[in-house]
Amino acid sequence: MSLNRELKLPNLSEDEILSIVEPIMDSCLEGSNEGDHKKHTKDFTDRMKSIVTPEELKRQLSIEPKIYWTKREFVCLFRRSDSVGIVWKQKTSSSNDELINQAIFKEVEGKILIDHCMIC
Repeated sequence: MSLNRELKLPNLSEDEILSIVEPIMDSCLEGSNEGDHKKHTKDFTDRMKSIVTPEELKRQLSIEPKIYWTKREFVCLFRRSDSVGIVWKQKTSSSNDELINQAIFKEVEGKILIDHCMIC
């Protein structure tokens, strides 16, 4: 049996992938806006959960000015053998700047989870 089992996620259409990952990112950003660690990390891989601890999220959210994530616009999708990368144009409540929201989604035991996310 091959260890490089082909996952389903990279094989889906762009629209199918977005219909799965958009609600996941919505929940992640809502959790951040609400300061709710459990909601923010509920769709994280174990690797991501080990990085974004309750203390680390609290530290990130204490940076001033407080940023609330608002509108997000899909830019592009990257397919990998075991994951997909998504890039969005991200807006915040604190400025008119356009930020880059990038995330990697992996299928883990039949669930689609965030394995990397960075907004800059």
